[in-house]
Amino acid sequence: MLPAIDQAETPLKSCPHCAAQMPASAAFCPACGRPLPATERAASKVGILPENIAGAVAYLTFLPAIVFLFVEPYRKSPFVRFHSLQCVLLWGAGILLTVVLKLAGMLLFLVPVAGPLFVTIMDVLAGLAAIFVWLALVVKALQGEMFELPWVGKFAEQHARAVHEAS
Repeated sequence: MLPAIDQAETPLKSCPHCAAQMPASAAFCPACGRPLPATERAASKVGILPENIAGAVAYLTFLPAIVFLFVEPYRKSPFVRFHSLQCVLLWGAGILLTVVLKLAGMLLFLVPVAGPLFVTIMDVLAGLAAIFVWLALVVKALQGEMFELPWVGKFAEQHARAVHEAS
Protein backbone atom coordinates (compact mmCIF):
# COMPACT_ATOMS: atom_id res chain seq x y z
CA MET A 1 0.00 0.00 0.00
CA LEU A 2 1.44 3.35 -1.06
CA PRO A 3 1.00 6.52 0.96
CA ALA A 4 -1.25 9.14 -0.57
CA ILE A 5 0.39 12.17 -2.14
CA ASP A 6 -0.83 15.48 -0.79
CA GLN A 7 -2.02 17.19 -3.96
CA ALA A 8 -1.95 20.67 -2.39
CA GLU A 9 1.83 20.61 -1.90
CA THR A 10 2.88 18.63 -4.99
CA PRO A 11 3.26 20.70 -8.16
CA LEU A 12 1.72 18.89 -11.13
CA LYS A 13 2.52 18.86 -14.82
CA SER A 14 0.82 17.34 -17.83
CA CYS A 15 2.20 14.68 -20.16
CA PRO A 16 2.80 16.19 -23.63
CA HIS A 17 1.66 12.90 -25.23
CA CYS A 18 -1.54 11.94 -23.37
CA ALA A 19 -2.22 14.97 -21.08
CA ALA A 20 -2.20 12.85 -17.91
CA GLN A 21 -1.44 14.72 -14.65
CA MET A 22 1.69 13.71 -12.72
CA PRO A 23 4.15 15.16 -10.20
CA ALA A 24 6.59 17.69 -11.63
CA SER A 25 9.52 15.45 -10.69
CA ALA A 26 8.32 12.47 -12.79
CA ALA A 27 10.65 11.24 -15.53
CA PHE A 28 8.08 8.96 -17.20
CA CYS A 29 4.34 9.35 -17.69
CA PRO A 30 2.45 6.97 -15.38
CA ALA A 31 -0.41 6.72 -17.91
CA CYS A 32 1.31 6.12 -21.26
CA GLY A 33 4.84 5.20 -20.05
CA ARG A 34 6.65 7.52 -22.42
CA PRO A 35 9.71 9.42 -21.22
CA LEU A 36 9.16 13.09 -20.54
CA PRO A 37 11.34 15.79 -22.09
CA ALA A 38 14.56 16.38 -20.20
CA THR A 39 14.78 19.36 -17.91
CA GLU A 40 16.73 22.37 -19.09
CA ARG A 41 20.43 22.19 -18.48
CA ALA A 42 22.90 24.95 -17.80
CA ALA A 43 24.51 25.91 -21.08
CA SER A 44 25.48 29.56 -20.87
CA LYS A 45 28.62 31.26 -19.62
CA VAL A 46 28.70 33.37 -16.52
CA GLY A 47 31.84 35.40 -16.01
CA ILE A 48 34.83 33.52 -17.40
CA LEU A 49 33.40 30.06 -16.60
CA PRO A 50 30.57 28.04 -18.12
CA GLU A 51 27.67 27.70 -15.66
CA ASN A 52 28.16 23.97 -15.14
CA ILE A 53 31.87 24.40 -14.30
CA ALA A 54 31.09 27.25 -11.88
CA GLY A 55 28.40 25.09 -10.23
CA ALA A 56 30.88 22.24 -9.78
CA VAL A 57 33.63 24.56 -8.49
CA ALA A 58 31.20 25.77 -5.83
CA TYR A 59 31.36 22.31 -4.24
CA LEU A 60 35.17 22.19 -3.91
CA THR A 61 34.96 23.82 -0.48
CA PHE A 62 32.66 26.40 1.03
CA LEU A 63 35.05 29.23 0.01
CA PRO A 64 34.26 29.28 -3.75
CA ALA A 65 30.57 28.94 -2.88
CA ILE A 66 30.70 32.03 -0.67
CA VAL A 67 32.67 33.94 -3.33
CA PHE A 68 30.09 32.99 -5.99
CA LEU A 69 27.30 34.26 -3.74
CA PHE A 70 28.83 37.75 -3.57
CA VAL A 71 30.79 38.26 -6.82
CA GLU A 72 28.66 40.08 -9.40
CA PRO A 73 28.43 37.93 -12.53
CA TYR A 74 28.01 34.66 -10.62
CA ARG A 75 25.47 35.80 -8.05
CA LYS A 76 22.98 36.70 -10.81
CA SER A 77 22.97 33.19 -12.29
CA PRO A 78 20.24 31.05 -10.66
CA PHE A 79 22.19 27.87 -11.48
CA VAL A 80 25.44 28.98 -9.84
CA ARG A 81 23.57 30.60 -6.94
CA PHE A 82 21.62 27.37 -6.32
CA HIS A 83 24.76 25.22 -6.18
CA SER A 84 26.58 27.77 -4.03
CA LEU A 85 23.73 27.99 -1.53
CA GLN A 86 23.32 24.22 -1.44
CA CYS A 87 27.06 23.84 -0.79
CA VAL A 88 27.05 26.34 2.09
CA LEU A 89 23.96 24.73 3.62
CA LEU A 90 25.48 21.26 3.17
CA TRP A 91 28.63 22.39 4.99
CA GLY A 92 26.48 23.72 7.84
CA ALA A 93 24.53 20.47 8.04
CA GLY A 94 27.79 18.51 7.90
CA ILE A 95 29.28 20.47 10.79
CA LEU A 96 26.13 19.96 12.83
CA LEU A 97 26.12 16.23 12.05
CA THR A 98 29.81 15.97 12.97
CA VAL A 99 29.15 17.54 16.38
CA VAL A 100 26.25 15.15 16.99
CA LEU A 101 28.35 12.12 15.94
CA LYS A 102 31.25 13.18 18.16
CA LEU A 103 28.95 13.55 21.17
CA ALA A 104 27.38 10.17 20.44
CA GLY A 105 30.86 8.71 20.02
CA MET A 106 31.95 10.02 23.42
CA LEU A 107 28.96 8.30 25.01
CA LEU A 108 29.54 5.07 23.10
CA PHE A 109 33.19 4.91 24.20
CA LEU A 110 31.85 4.19 27.69
CA VAL A 111 30.69 0.77 26.45
CA PRO A 112 33.73 -1.52 26.93
CA VAL A 113 34.37 -3.48 23.69
CA ALA A 114 31.53 -2.79 21.30
CA GLY A 115 31.52 0.98 21.85
CA PRO A 116 34.84 1.85 20.17
CA LEU A 117 34.10 -0.63 17.37
CA PHE A 118 30.69 0.92 16.73
CA VAL A 119 32.17 4.44 16.78
CA THR A 120 34.78 3.42 14.20
CA ILE A 121 32.16 1.84 11.94
CA MET A 122 29.89 4.88 12.34
CA ASP A 123 32.72 7.28 11.45
CA VAL A 124 33.75 5.28 8.37
CA LEU A 125 30.15 5.06 7.11
CA ALA A 126 29.57 8.79 7.67
CA GLY A 127 32.79 9.61 5.81
CA LEU A 128 31.88 7.36 2.87
CA ALA A 129 28.39 8.85 2.72
CA ALA A 130 29.84 12.37 2.68
CA ILE A 131 32.22 11.47 -0.17
CA PHE A 132 29.40 9.85 -2.15
CA VAL A 133 27.09 12.87 -1.74
CA TRP A 134 29.89 15.27 -2.66
CA LEU A 135 30.78 13.30 -5.81
CA ALA A 136 27.12 13.05 -6.84
CA LEU A 137 26.67 16.82 -6.46
CA VAL A 138 29.81 17.62 -8.45
CA VAL A 139 28.80 15.24 -11.26
CA LYS A 140 25.24 16.60 -11.38
CA ALA A 141 26.57 20.18 -11.50
CA LEU A 142 28.96 19.24 -14.32
CA GLN A 143 26.02 17.72 -16.19
CA GLY A 144 24.20 21.04 -15.85
CA GLU A 145 21.46 19.73 -13.54
CA MET A 146 20.06 21.41 -10.44
CA PHE A 147 20.00 18.28 -8.25
CA GLU A 148 18.22 19.04 -4.96
CA LEU A 149 19.28 17.39 -1.75
CA PRO A 150 16.48 16.78 0.76
CA TRP A 151 15.76 19.79 3.01
CA VAL A 152 18.67 22.03 1.99
CA GLY A 153 18.09 21.72 -1.76
CA LYS A 154 14.53 22.98 -1.64
CA PHE A 155 15.58 26.07 0.34
CA ALA A 156 18.51 26.72 -2.02
CA GLU A 157 16.28 26.38 -5.09
CA GLN A 158 13.61 28.72 -3.71
CA HIS A 159 16.19 31.33 -2.72
CA ALA A 160 18.08 31.11 -6.02
CA ARG A 161 14.85 31.57 -8.01
CA ALA A 162 13.61 34.40 -5.76
CA VAL A 163 16.83 36.40 -6.20
CA HIS A 164 16.77 35.82 -9.96
CA GLU A 165 13.13 36.95 -10.26
CA ALA A 166 13.76 40.03 -8.10
CA SER A 167 16.55 41.27 -10.39
